[in-house]
Amino acid sequence: MAMAMASLVLPGLSSSQLYYQNNLKRAKKCAFLGGFSVRRAKTILHVVGHNQMDLGGDVSHVFLPRPLSISDIEAASDDRAKVRISYRGIPGSYSEDAALKAYPNCETISCSDFEEAFKAVELWLAHKVVIPIENTSGGSIHRNYDLLLRHRLHIVGEVQLATNLYLLALPGVRKEYLKRVLSHSQALDLSETFLNKLGVSRENVDDTAGAAMIVASNGLHDTGAIASIRAAEIYGLNVLAERIQDDSEIVSRYLVLARDPIIPRANKPFKTSIVFTLNEGPGVLFKVLAVFAMRDINLSKIESRPQRNRPLRVVDDSNTGTAKYFDYLFYIDFEASMTEPRAQTALEHLQEFATFLRVLGCYPIDTTI
Repeated sequence: MAMAMASLVLPGLSSSQLYYQNNLKRAKKCAFLGGFSVRRAKTILHVVGHNQMDLGGDVSHVFLPRPLSISDIEAASDDRAKVRISYRGIPGSYSEDAALKAYPNCETISCSDFEEAFKAVELWLAHKVVIPIENTSGGSIHRNYDLLLRHRLHIVGEVQLATNLYLLALPGVRKEYLKRVLSHSQALDLSETFLNKLGVSRENVDDTAGAAMIVASNGLHDTGAIASIRAAEIYGLNVLAERIQDDSEIVSRYLVLARDPIIPRANKPFKTSIVFTLNEGPGVLFKVLAVFAMRDINLSKIESRPQRNRPLRVVDDSNTGTAKYFDYLFYIDFEASMTEPRAQTALEHLQEFATFLRVLGCYPIDTTI
């Protein structure tokens, strides 16, 4: 950064002032990823070596923004502390509900998509990010498995959240007045039986909370929304029906990720998540699973995803000429802490078969719903 600045000479500006101006533009742009104001972007810059800027000193060693101190990191692990949590969606979404369950006093940061929610943490605009990873009705969210590998964040917690769907409308509107219902496509699918009986048309939107906001902000008296109870409170809507999902017991699992891993403790059960690839050969996956079984380690989740950089290969086959198949990434959650010798030994054994292995995180198991 400092070398690049040396090649730029503007009248009346020192190298440190130029560094400040250029990074201010970057911080302003990045601020919107986490829903921050420009004022907060300036504040972040102000914290970083302000004295060096005033004195015109060498700032080649200054990095933007300032890394969080150890007290910040310790505060981020305290449920009572004010931490910043990024999530995809707008206020009232289920992801925000998950963030508030994990950290009741947190400051939530709305992001337009999952990629931006990850970047908000990487750019120090948020302490942590909450993402949905699976639910008991729709299964795994594959997009977020891919993002776990693409970004260098660590899983530091999980949240299990009961997902109840509510039919919302403007005050004074009754169910029989509705002609259409807005919501996320999955929420509409999960409420199919109820909506069929109601006899309304359905319209997909990006977010359940977004559906509630559209109905409220546009004063749509003939339109309902399927969203959370918090969305009804936030956008001033009435609840016309509750728990309208076909499956009365839907549980969604969310992951909490941060820049740094946490230190496993012995006062609660821990889970470890890993991703790996394997060499070719018969029975290799079976041998990998045996690595955990022989050490009495329970696997709570196994997921496979095609490798994006090597999605398809062609191999010789003497019988049929050529055969095409996928190279896969395997994601596994196992119920053991990395501090346990049996887990460490299992991963050492796994490395005998794996061509790539990465620990995504070791974190407490959420047993509350």
